Amino acid sequence: MKNLPPESKSLWREKAPQSFPALKEDIDTEVCVIGGGIVGVSTAFMLARRGIKAALIEADRMGAGTSGYTTAKISSQHGLKYSSLIDTFGEQEARLYYDANEDAIAWMERMCKKLAIDCNFERQASYVYAETQEGAENINKEVEAYRRLELDGRLSEETELPFPVESAIMMHDQAQFHPLRFLSKLLRYLEVENTPVYENTKAVDIKRGKRPQVLMENGNVITADHVVMATHYPFKDLQALFAARLHVERSYAVAFRIEGKIPQGMYLNAESPKRSIRNAVDPDGNRLLLIGGEGHTSGQKDDTLQNYEALRQFGLEHFKVKDIPYRWSAQDLMTLDGMPYIGPVTPGKEDIFTAAGFGKWGMAMGVGAATIIADHISGKNNPYTKLFTPSRFTPSQDIKNAVKENMSVARSYVKGKMDRKSRNKLEDLANGEGAVVNFDGNRAGAYKNEHGEITIVDTTCTHMGCELSWNNGETSWDCPCHGSRFDVDGTVLEGPAVKPLTQLKKEEPK
Repeated sequence: MKNLPPESKSLWREKAPQSFPALKEDIDTEVCVIGGGIVGVSTAFMLARRGIKAALIEADRMGAGTSGYTTAKISSQHGLKYSSLIDTFGEQEARLYYDANEDAIAWMERMCKKLAIDCNFERQASYVYAETQEGAENINKEVEAYRRLELDGRLSEETELPFPVESAIMMHDQAQFHPLRFLSKLLRYLEVENTPVYENTKAVDIKRGKRPQVLMENGNVITADHVVMATHYPFKDLQALFAARLHVERSYAVAFRIEGKIPQGMYLNAESPKRSIRNAVDPDGNRLLLIGGEGHTSGQKDDTLQNYEALRQFGLEHFKVKDIPYRWSAQDLMTLDGMPYIGPVTPGKEDIFTAAGFGKWGMAMGVGAATIIADHISGKNNPYTKLFTPSRFTPSQDIKNAVKENMSVARSYVKGKMDRKSRNKLEDLANGEGAVVNFDGNRAGAYKNEHGEITIVDTTCTHMGCELSWNNGETSWDCPCHGSRFDVDGTVLEGPAVKPLTQLKKEEPK
């Protein structure tokens, strides 16, 4: 079948990691790590290896967030990043950014060997390629940045892609892997070391005091010396103004079985719309081709199936496709200045930490973040601490991009509150469809499942009150302001929101 799969399903989550119990009591520990993705699991693992008592909690299943829906490139080549980093931060800081990622890749490779992790970790060359003259000129600027920073890469006019390119910049010895298999082995280590791990344990608040306390949805409390918010989007702001300093994008991936040779290497184009290309291994050991891209601001597009379709068409145009077994999407956070926020949320306080804003490159940088935070907690110096501190201020980028981002949020907020023309009639909904409707004279969200059962929710986001949009590709209600996502019954799928939507009505099929 060359059609898209009817439902979104990630290749990496074909087989979920081992399961863990939910927290059912109050506990006291040195560190509470919130979030079961690459940052959270790696942080708990590093702390356990240093003999520091930690507890790891996850609102859903381990790897159920962005780490389970990535393209899983482990790379220091983040598009045409280094010329812009030099312009914003200078050469020394740009080189530190590269070194932080390279250190993380090397650590992951060491752990794969040391723990015998079967996660298809493979060193691959990484390319950014141009198909236009403008793209080639931007690549030339990046080549100059590589030269100034002495990065391990070069200009290349040859790739294994089945279409011509104007030019490409290649970085040696990058990597790719299966993220959940990697995390599963780290979790197994935590089990052996008696580090408590809890799933279906949702943190809804953090209270500061002599020692911070993490409050769960079910009423249980974890008291700790340190708390790590490894929750993708920090759900507790603590006056750090993350809502004004983070931009949320959603992007898509489609997996293809193809005839003929699958290109070696990892690829990203220099132009828009983005096209990310890599090979992967399916559960039966067969090679797949992954094509990703089509990014847009989260919650600002209803027909996201069009994004999947664009990737499908790209695959059909350039490869001999046999079938399409998987499609999935993920959310990514961008900071104002292009550098992730990693470290203490509040300057001068070592009690609560976060890691956010990896800009679509969270595999290597997520491990780098775990190292920085583990070093903070264990009192070890880290050369990258200052570079990524969440409290930094970069005038040239922060002011300009903060104004731009907050104008976008304001427009989305006002549009949602004032828009009445786009409301649909409830009776017009077909099975399997969702839409914004009029319900008792008010804006509401309705979804009719395949059996004709209708669920109606209040579409006001419980984070900061923006009005949600329907996402037909993932069957969810998405926030255009800060990226919170909700299931059709109102359950929170992604933060920063922690409270579910109000369910207004559930109607059995007639």
